[in-house]
Amino acid sequence: MTPATDTTATRLATRLAFFVGGFIMACWAPLVPFAKARLGVEDGTLGLLLLCLGIGSLVAMPLTGWISARFGSKPMILAAGGGLILALPLLAVVSAPGELAAALLLFGASLGTLDVAMNVHAVEVEKGADRPLMSGFHAMFSVGGFVGAGGITALLSLGLPPGAAALGCSALAAGCMLAAAPRFLTVRGGEPPAYVLPRGIVLLLAGLTAIAFLVEGAILDWSALLILGRALVEPSQGGLGYMVFSVAMTAGRFTGDRVVRALGALRVLVWGGLLAVAGFALLLTAGWAALAMSGFLLVGLGAANIVPVLFSLAGRQRVMPAGLAIAAVTTVGYAGILTGPALVGFVAHHAGLPMAFWGLAGLMALVPLLARPASRAAA
Repeated sequence: MTPATDTTATRLATRLAFFVGGFIMACWAPLVPFAKARLGVEDGTLGLLLLCLGIGSLVAMPLTGWISARFGSKPMILAAGGGLILALPLLAVVSAPGELAAALLLFGASLGTLDVAMNVHAVEVEKGADRPLMSGFHAMFSVGGFVGAGGITALLSLGLPPGAAALGCSALAAGCMLAAAPRFLTVRGGEPPAYVLPRGIVLLLAGLTAIAFLVEGAILDWSALLILGRALVEPSQGGLGYMVFSVAMTAGRFTGDRVVRALGALRVLVWGGLLAVAGFALLLTAGWAALAMSGFLLVGLGAANIVPVLFSLAGRQRVMPAGLAIAAVTTVGYAGILTGPALVGFVAHHAGLPMAFWGLAGLMALVPLLARPASRAAA
């Protein structure tokens, strides 16, 4: 790999790609109620339509891995960015179920493509730097999420119709992609195999990534119900737990590169996993709100750098081409996000929500237990 793999320009381009991914994804969330009202559908129908987003992502990710391994990540990042910029305004104006399904398929496929391609690109930049950079890149995804959710909410609060608000957000994303485009790496990875099943260390990394994503998705969907069910906060404060978790995760990722450089991948996985498990234990045994919030804080800090480290290891292993390996890790990870909330709901129905969260703690304990074989990926 040439020294030009890591420059100020390539780092900026990578950060902008992660920012755009988080920004556009977060812009969609406040538009969901407007889409439901336009279509006049029930919650069940809307839920089925929203599945199209996940389907689009899961179909696109393996394809993106193969194409990135063959042609490099740059064309896939640009294509995905264009798809997101086009899809967001469509999601804000379509008025028929079939149209929304098609727009969500495009949106999901573009998100999945961008997620794989920008991580492939980030691995190449990190290799060129020969030091950890992945946590900082992932932190920009979180920043994009905050800016996107806050920005489009502000525009809607000012009275802009959803279509105009979405168009404004797409314009900002387009500006970011135009600024990044000439700075992306142009790398061709050679001729990858026509089809490769994930195997060996890649399967382990993918499984651990799925656990981390499952935990993140479960806290998003179920944390408010958990603390409200235990009467730790007032109903209006149900979102505090996820807010504390999210802020802690973002802060952890902004400092994560220095932490990984100082401790190494193995110690980050071990201590991060143990810190998250301790956070779950504190959260589930706390008798008052302050301790519960401390639990969310520990889970966020512990989990913050697990996924970036796993992506970095996937890009450095030698069992599969980096693009295919990252596609496998991303696909399995997203499967964790998609199935996790339903799994938690199933366990909660039969054994109670606290028991479901103890199950999440048990799964997270696998990260430090399997950290040593996982960290050998880049050996």
